[in-house]
Amino acid sequence: MAEDPRARRVAENEAAAGASPVDGDLVIPARFRGPAGSANGGYACGLVAELSAAAGVEVTLRMPPPLETPLAVERDGQDVRIRLDGDLVAEATPAEPALEPPEAPSFAEAARLSGERPDDPAHPFPSCFVCGPARRPGDGLRLRPAPLGDGRVAAPWVPDERLAGAGRLPTRFAWAALDCPGGWAVQPDGSRGITVLGRLTARVVEAPAAGDECVVVGWPLGREGRRLHAGTALFRGGEVLAIGRAVWFEVTDGARGPETPLV
Repeated sequence: MAEDPRARRVAENEAAAGASPVDGDLVIPARFRGPAGSANGGYACGLVAELSAAAGVEVTLRMPPPLETPLAVERDGQDVRIRLDGDLVAEATPAEPALEPPEAPSFAEAARLSGERPDDPAHPFPSCFVCGPARRPGDGLRLRPAPLGDGRVAAPWVPDERLAGAGRLPTRFAWAALDCPGGWAVQPDGSRGITVLGRLTARVVEAPAAGDECVVVGWPLGREGRRLHAGTALFRGGEVLAIGRAVWFEVTDGARGPETPLV
């Protein structure tokens, strides 16, 4: 029987990036947290998207993805469902973000603006794998989006070699990079705000390699009540590597949860 290339890709990414199957289930390590006690939404969405063979994928989070917990994986063609004790955690289906990317600032300009912006002392999720200022370089992405003055925000990103394994990064990290800049973009003052990701629809054209000078741009797409819409795009030298459309939800201060020390 021929080897399933989808299964091989997932196994290679798990070895490089730390997510591990347990008896056919999926476990998200605590390293990849977003809010305290649950996974970063973009990373979790990317992890689920990798289990689908579709080029563009819509991933909906039905509950905060738990950490260090075996999650059951169900596949039906290109559709994927992740469950915890029968309850739906996340589901993925083929879809396209249907967005035109904006222009991106140069890496140097994004780095300058981000470097001038201090860490937010009121950051709601300081240990977030993607944008948490409490994460060590190389352990988290440490994206620090800065306003561009026209409603967009941008953050420089140089992927660390410890994320890459052999060759390019697993695509889940491109999904992760598409996450938090959208959360910053939906706040009028450019702050992180207390919002959580509910849905991310994305296409990864090409995952970056370690050492690539990348820029992530986020921009608002309007709101409907508690739902905030944002677009995000990942660039390298002006080339679009990935693009996504996200739905964010405003939540109460209780979503912060108690921060626990990172090991």
